[in-house]
Amino acid sequence: MPSTANLCPSQAPRAILRPLIGQMTRNEVKIEPGQAVSAQANACFAAWIAKKRGPQRYSMTDDFNPAAAPILIVPFVWIGDFVRCHSVVKLLRARAPDRPVDIVSNTLCAPLADYMPGVRQAIVADLPRRRLGIALQQELAGRLRKGHYGQALVMSRKWKAALAPWLAGVPIRTGFAGEFRFGLLNDVRFGERKLPRMIDQMGALALPKAAVPPSEWPLPELKVPAQELKSWRAQRDLANDASPIVTLSPGAVGAGKAWPVSHYTELAAALARDGASIWVLGGPNETPLAKQIVEGASNRVRDLTSGDLRNAILALAAADLAVTNDSGLMHIAAAVGTPTVAIFGPTSPWHWKPLNPIAAILEPEGDDDARVKARAEGNVAVQHRRTEDVTVETVLATVRRVLADTKFRVQ
Repeated sequence: MPSTANLCPSQAPRAILRPLIGQMTRNEVKIEPGQAVSAQANACFAAWIAKKRGPQRYSMTDDFNPAAAPILIVPFVWIGDFVRCHSVVKLLRARAPDRPVDIVSNTLCAPLADYMPGVRQAIVADLPRRRLGIALQQELAGRLRKGHYGQALVMSRKWKAALAPWLAGVPIRTGFAGEFRFGLLNDVRFGERKLPRMIDQMGALALPKAAVPPSEWPLPELKVPAQELKSWRAQRDLANDASPIVTLSPGAVGAGKAWPVSHYTELAAALARDGASIWVLGGPNETPLAKQIVEGASNRVRDLTSGDLRNAILALAAADLAVTNDSGLMHIAAAVGTPTVAIFGPTSPWHWKPLNPIAAILEPEGDDDARVKARAEGNVAVQHRRTEDVTVETVLATVRRVLADTKFRVQ
């Protein structure tokens, strides 16, 4: 984007937007990670979009009260962060029980909303990650306009995350300043860097400015109806799988976060010999890993990887214990109430573990100083650690102990 430092306000719109307009019409405008949009470019771009979209059709009747209207959450699109958003839903519902809460979602995360108490609906929109996607933003804005929302909470600090609520004319648009989003947001918050965890940042947006946060945030919760679970097991020919059922989730997003597939294979074989049923979970990217585990273990191991996150949610709800990396499925397992053994390497458990209590967090042995520093420094203090240094013997012993201490679920 051209610099606006030497442009007067009257000249800036045309000078800034000319090279962008052609890209916008082809839906090719790109925002690089961490790129901030200057205040002047922000205003020019907003003015151009306003001209293109015409007058807003957001109906504001005389009796419209934003403080009583539905609330919209625009969350992060990662699975774990989406689960964390349920803490925000609970906080909002506790403060205003009569206000419906909707949540914007991509197709991947949308099934989670079906099991979140207090969420009225998910509004599904698959927006591109590194492009503005003007046409898609406008289409989403049209749907949001029909919702007559009184407030939008924009969790991401990205400039484009605030675009659809602004286009929709949501009266109160709350979020951190982030990529200089003045104008797109009109309830701008500061100080996100001083809030150590993702949930601290997200929760702060659900509170009035300068409000004292609660000592403990509400815990995320995913409630799966028993009849749906029973039907799903019957449809997948899983009804007769013997307890205990242990799920393995070998996938992870981020370098070094995945425990080696060879370790999962050894663990699966040992647990199968103990008489457990093993279900391997994940998306299409984890299917090759699941095949390796199945081939290297026994016929008591099933590949349940799928492109539909609902299958993983239901499998975790049915399981007696879950073994996961630091991943989105770790957060789902904890939120459905399944005892969870989580393996951490180059990430800080204090920052990234689920809010819900879990059965065990396993980290590489030694380097206690790094573990202590991680609370203040985050992942930087532990980025050298390797998940592979958490031994199979350690995980197996932990799983056996947790299973011995936990009554198997009544199926």
